[in-house]
Amino acid sequence: MTLAPRLDLRQSQSLVMTPQLQQAIKLLALSNLEIETFIAGEIERNPLLEAGQASVVTTPERPEAPEPAGADALVTGAVAAEPLDLDYATESHQSDSAADGGGGFDGALGGGAASSGSGEVVDLDSFADTAGSLADHLMAQAGACVPAADMAIAAHLIDQIDEAGYLTATLLDIANRLGVPLARVQGVLATVQTLDPTGVGARDLAECIALQAKEADRYDPAMARLIEHLDLVARGERARLKRICGVDDEDLADMIRELRGYDPKPGCRIGGAPTQTVIPDLFVQRTRGGWAIELNGATLPRVLVNRRYHAELSSGPQDKTAKAWLGDMLASANWLVKALDQRQRTIVKVATEIVKQQEAFFLHGVAHLKPMTLARVAEAIEMHESTVSRVTSNKYLSCARGLYELKYFFTSAIQAADGGDAVSAEAVKAGIRALIAGEGDKILSDDTLVELLNAKGFDIARRTVAKYREALGIGSSVQRRRARALEGA
Repeated sequence: MTLAPRLDLRQSQSLVMTPQLQQAIKLLALSNLEIETFIAGEIERNPLLEAGQASVVTTPERPEAPEPAGADALVTGAVAAEPLDLDYATESHQSDSAADGGGGFDGALGGGAASSGSGEVVDLDSFADTAGSLADHLMAQAGACVPAADMAIAAHLIDQIDEAGYLTATLLDIANRLGVPLARVQGVLATVQTLDPTGVGARDLAECIALQAKEADRYDPAMARLIEHLDLVARGERARLKRICGVDDEDLADMIRELRGYDPKPGCRIGGAPTQTVIPDLFVQRTRGGWAIELNGATLPRVLVNRRYHAELSSGPQDKTAKAWLGDMLASANWLVKALDQRQRTIVKVATEIVKQQEAFFLHGVAHLKPMTLARVAEAIEMHESTVSRVTSNKYLSCARGLYELKYFFTSAIQAADGGDAVSAEAVKAGIRALIAGEGDKILSDDTLVELLNAKGFDIARRTVAKYREALGIGSSVQRRRARALEGA
């Protein structure tokens, strides 16, 4: 074997993540509202792009032309792209959902965005809560009842109150930070605790409840001892509470009813973060010919390539750098239009397969939800599993049964007790919720739930029942029994 330098030629294939490929992958994972923000930035960056009217992509009942290539084929360059200057205004599209007019989905959306009959989009931000924050609410009251010399202390105390209305800092730390006596800070806090809402400025739950009891003139010695032992109230130890408070069954029941009427988080009634409304990306509606699936045109922006402006720039004098820049802008604009169009068609294609496999859910409800995986959908539509995963991320579907995230329809399988078809984990959760909701005075243990679910055909273990019950936010049988005892007090 000779050791000498030499040159060899080797041929190999590799996938290169070009900027265009990265952009196409990124667009798949964005929701319609995120796409709008992305497109606004591209229009600002690229002078050859301009905003057009919102477009709509639907699933035709009888397609007359072959379906366009999927996103995988577009990304890999296996097929040629469709014409980029398709004018959607002259095309015939299905008009059977809320995105086309004002009706059809009003009941299903529950406040979601849809285009009105005049073509204008409903401004959901106009319905947002315009109330001020809790701190602003308290400062407006403090100015009328706190002396001017103590306003700096009051402002510092209010600044340390969280959204629930509790003081999160110790009075000693505040006194040291401001360089004032502790007694003076305590006096200002006593004034702050008289502000609306009642209970604000408390340092713990017991003090919050006590402030509300004093405001209601119910803070007698028996109530004070009851508030001091809230842990016993939570555990339902009524016998010990009667001995501690020195009352009989009737008085204790009356005190507990009074206790349940107080607000443990008084600050939440004022201000807080505005409610974030979820906007559906897709509409699903049953028609005579099957299921109509349509992208929400009210939130789906559209961009066009301004070829007239490109022609004007190209005809003028330009050096090599300007010519190269203009070519890059045109290529980037063409690719973006192509990628957005293919993204819409890919989303509709994935949603169509989801509706096809979960048709029983759309007809009969969550109890008929079938187990489904990303790989199963990807195989049916001949796409990669990662593409389906990106398409179903951060996107919501509106149907007659409500608003659902696309990820909701992908659930694990629970084997049927009779050896039949497997059922979805969400269907099992719905069964657990229904059994507990109808348990009445006889509290069902997890073992009993297993037996009842097995009788319904669900082959499920006790630990799985406990896991699903906790995921639903439902307490154990012991916790539910204690809560029922307190309710009956």
